[in-house]
Amino acid sequence: MNYEILLSFIGASMLLTIMPGPDIIYVLVQSMANGKKYGIVTSLGLVSGILIHTSLVAFGVSALLKQSENVYFAIKLFGAIYLLYLAYLTFKSDEEVLINTKTDKKSLLKLFKQGFFMNVLNPKVSIFFLAFFPGFLYSSTQNTIVQFYVLGGLFMLQALLIFSMVSLLAGYFASYLKNHPTFNTRIKWFKIFVFVGIALFILFSS
Repeated sequence: MNYEILLSFIGASMLLTIMPGPDIIYVLVQSMANGKKYGIVTSLGLVSGILIHTSLVAFGVSALLKQSENVYFAIKLFGAIYLLYLAYLTFKSDEEVLINTKTDKKSLLKLFKQGFFMNVLNPKVSIFFLAFFPGFLYSSTQNTIVQFYVLGGLFMLQALLIFSMVSLLAGYFASYLKNHPTFNTRIKWFKIFVFVGIALFILFSS
């Protein structure tokens, strides 16, 4: 077992999670509008959906990896190219983080369900996991399906911790966004740096 790869995976996952996107913004909005408890429950729903995407990738990719080393390299190459493509889209886009706290108050159960289905019904998540996870398989002896579930579990854990922290510090984050108009430009280049960095790691890691 290569613990350095696991640590690299955790670090990369945390960088990806803290990048402002629909999920983390939704958690922030629910926390600001309804309270910290509602943000945390929303986080639980979003994170639970990751299990579905992990299962799809685990069983699908594991079946392909049994064929040959060339297939494994092709999957890693796809992952690197896809991440570089995301970096390009970020570069071409006008990044802007907007916080709109006008939202209907829902029950905790409805928020959990909405978070879950927001994640599960987003096909981009499965595509992203397909690009991201295979580059961080950490053992040549352990079953690949088990490895994917370990990676999925680690991703879920760190995402829940970060989303929960956003819920608890919602007021601070909202104030920061309002008082730092250059934040959007900075986060745009941060995203590009993260996507390119992970792509290179996946492509050149043994």
